[in-house]
Amino acid sequence: MNLVLFEPGELGAPLRRDDPRALHLLGVLRRGVGDPFDAGVTDGPLGQATLTDIGATALRFEFRPQREPPPLPNIHLLVGLPRPSTARDILRDATTCGVRSLQFVSTERTQASYAQSSLWTSGEWRRLLLIGAAQAFDTRLPIVRWGHTLQEAAALVGDGTLLALDNYEATAHLAEHRPAPQGEPTWLAVGPERGWGAADREVLRGAGFTLHHLGPRVLRVEMAVVAAHAVVSGANYRKFNIAR
Repeated sequence: MNLVLFEPGELGAPLRRDDPRALHLLGVLRRGVGDPFDAGVTDGPLGQATLTDIGATALRFEFRPQREPPPLPNIHLLVGLPRPSTARDILRDATTCGVRSLQFVSTERTQASYAQSSLWTSGEWRRLLLIGAAQAFDTRLPIVRWGHTLQEAAALVGDGTLLALDNYEATAHLAEHRPAPQGEPTWLAVGPERGWGAADREVLRGAGFTLHHLGPRVLRVEMAVVAAHAVVSGANYRKFNIAR
């Protein structure tokens, strides 16, 4: 936990001692009364907080905002709905990497029961975003959607650079893609654990996606998401920073 994140309504309120953030402050960071720590407000400013009281049941703190975080990278993920355990990793790690939106979609090979997981119905998915953002020292969270089909989501993508990972029919490595013009979005589609079906590829191609691969090795979905994000964000960085 590189950053302690608070919801706007938590500022000025006591923080229960059994809250994971309180346990981290006392047990890991070993903060005492009067000690500062890095903090931020969800989708708001970064700043410094100071412990003002350590009670038997709760901590109290004061927060001082200092700056707004930069915008999230203009990268959007479409992911074939995987098993809940895999989706948990993607929610956390994609947030750490930095994406503006993350959509989990039903595909030809998606198991319907995955959408009924408590991950989605209990609000656990948002707690994983907070963990990912805190790791990245950021307060901004991506927009997350689920429950749509690949066809429904692809129809709403719009302009930008549209890339889809595929182990079987792609002929070009993802590193060969042309980065999106500055300010335009990059959409990255990653299939579920069983891969895209023939109908999925037809939907993707019809929406303007081009198929790319990450080499001959078959990666787990959560690893493919992180690897593809690294390739895309690295290409964007080289084009718009080093080239200048």
